Amino acid sequence: MEERLQMDHGLIAQKIVSVHLKDPALKEVSEASAEQVQALPLGPDPCLEAEPVQGVMECAGQGDPKATGEGSSLLRRGCASAGELAADGDPGQSSAELHQLHLSSCHECLELENSTIESVRFASAENIPDLPYDHSCSVEDAADELCPEQEGRRVNLSGKAPNILLYVGSNSEEALGRLQQVRATLTDCVDTDSYTLYHLLEDSALRDPWPDNCLLLVVATREPIPKDIYQKFMAYLSQGGKVLGLSSSFTFGGFQVASKDLLQSTVQNLVFSKADGSEVRLSVLSSGCVYEEGLSLGKLQGHLENPDKDKMIVHVPFGSCGGEAVLCQVYLELPPSASMVQTQEDFNLLKSSNMRRHEVLKEILMTLGLSCDVRQVPALTPLYLLLAAEEIRDPFMQWLERRVDPGGIVRSSKLALRFISSHTSQVEVSPSSLPVVTDPEAFSSEHFDLETYRQNLQTTWLGKVILFAEVTTTTMSLLDGLMFEMPQEMGLIAIAVRQTQGKGRGPNAWLSPVGCALFTLLVSVPLRSQLGQRIPFVQHLMSLAVVEAVRSMPEYEEINLRVKWPNDIYYSDLMKIGGVLVNSTLMGETFYILIGCGFNVTNSNPTICINDLIAEHNKQHGAGLKPLRADHLIARAVTVLERLIDAFQAQGPNGVLPLYYKYWVHSGQQVHLGSTEGPQVSIVGLDDSGFLQVHQKGGEVVTVHPDGNSFDMLRNLIVPKRQ
Repeated sequence: MEERLQMDHGLIAQKIVSVHLKDPALKEVSEASAEQVQALPLGPDPCLEAEPVQGVMECAGQGDPKATGEGSSLLRRGCASAGELAADGDPGQSSAELHQLHLSSCHECLELENSTIESVRFASAENIPDLPYDHSCSVEDAADELCPEQEGRRVNLSGKAPNILLYVGSNSEEALGRLQQVRATLTDCVDTDSYTLYHLLEDSALRDPWPDNCLLLVVATREPIPKDIYQKFMAYLSQGGKVLGLSSSFTFGGFQVASKDLLQSTVQNLVFSKADGSEVRLSVLSSGCVYEEGLSLGKLQGHLENPDKDKMIVHVPFGSCGGEAVLCQVYLELPPSASMVQTQEDFNLLKSSNMRRHEVLKEILMTLGLSCDVRQVPALTPLYLLLAAEEIRDPFMQWLERRVDPGGIVRSSKLALRFISSHTSQVEVSPSSLPVVTDPEAFSSEHFDLETYRQNLQTTWLGKVILFAEVTTTTMSLLDGLMFEMPQEMGLIAIAVRQTQGKGRGPNAWLSPVGCALFTLLVSVPLRSQLGQRIPFVQHLMSLAVVEAVRSMPEYEEINLRVKWPNDIYYSDLMKIGGVLVNSTLMGETFYILIGCGFNVTNSNPTICINDLIAEHNKQHGAGLKPLRADHLIARAVTVLERLIDAFQAQGPNGVLPLYYKYWVHSGQQVHLGSTEGPQVSIVGLDDSGFLQVHQKGGEVVTVHPDGNSFDMLRNLIVPKRQ
């Protein structure tokens, strides 16, 4: 629940399990809810929602009888209070009836949150082969044939999400401190536009399908690695995985970690041999351990300049699929200022070698297949107020004058928007305070052409009022202060060229290099409507709109762009090109929905983009299709989305599912329930709420839900409990 779930008595939610309630149980919960709402304050101060009707929470300390007491969970989420509901709703209804309605719709919000996608997290690569990645061949062989370097950067051909997973063992304070150190060092070394760094927890290492979504596993713990987790790591290596061990107990291939107390936390001279045979000499902080036995067959190695020439860095290939590890017993992850460095002399030695420390670490990372072309985070830029139709300028400016405070500011919980006629360098631009330039003559951008957007936007109400930024933190926060009072016919959209803190589902990040189409769209949906009763379908409609925006263009019908449940946009069934993040808030009788969407249009690194598909199509078919622009496709996607919403409101799911099934990647796909060892089932379609339906061996068709893992929502699917 992204820290929005607060519980009494210090309880911590461990898991949320969906259940289907039979009529007696549902009636009992509804009656309890009706009694509870009578005790709630009706003033405007607290914003309280009772427990979701169909949610069962497994909590730490659930044996405590207080855990099941009334009011044991409160969900806070910018929603109307009971009093506000009464004011906005039908005056003929009682407050209890209104609250019961609110309970049901809050369940829809929770269902939406549970099924929204982890957003776009990676971009693209040129010269992508048409065949899926084959784990049976070696990575080196594939790289020789299919992996040309482009402008000095490596290309990810595996199709894996560009995740670097950091394993530091337990959740102790020491381990979490180590996690921060490793994360900070790697952030300084790798291209953060191309990779995201995640903490791999012990339970996730065992349960979640992380090996299929990991380019590099970093093991940085002195603790013994549990046998079952060690086996997972070795299985990952055997499938072509890459591992970096940083002062870790992890080893294999005949190597043993031996302790040498005299080396513990001392500064030593290291000789490091690079892949090209050249050497780097530097001062390093020793872990107090060395590698013994074994035979390093890799290109890299490092030893101390002492009589024993103690092995401190070994490069160990593994298996026939290109798996390899670089294991280190020097603290490459620690800066000279680390608390472990005791004397000024040691600090000076390490500081003088700091650039060479980064050089060695980058050499290791590049050998393991990563790009280390570090790019500076761009500075934030002002927003520009743009209008898709000039006739709404006067009505909008009149509305805005009534909305801003005397200083021309609209405030929300996340930021302040200061509306100004022109921008000067003296005006503050920060994550919490953004100027909005209202003069259209002051706007120009090489990445966004307003006239192109206007020509391709054919909507009645969506996407009419634009907040545009060259660089912003995330478009998801830009509309907060305007979304609840904006007239529906002035549909809001925020568009950016770059995001510095793009948001994904839950803890996931959203990579946003130049070349992505990045936007957040405001959509209002009546609660008592076909879509209002099936809010999870919003994510499906948006991903479908992007695919249809491209494939409905004349001559572009064969561009192999598809949808993957619940809201990914894919090249065939091989690589992710885009995705959607949906946040919804219920106010009175209306859902206010922010749809964040991003998809790769022109950026050919680090994975694949739409223009790569067009270029490949032209090559294979001798065609001359023109490359597409982000502004063009954003306008077309918003136009298609409005048509899909209209069709859904008129006909329900049947109004859009034929088109959805035309483009989805799951026809006849086999998946396992619960785990990779669970029963195998076949995907047959979507149910009335937008969840997957599968065909079990016994002949029964059942609905399945994601288990909440952050890596692949099609893995470890679960059948909701019934009671």
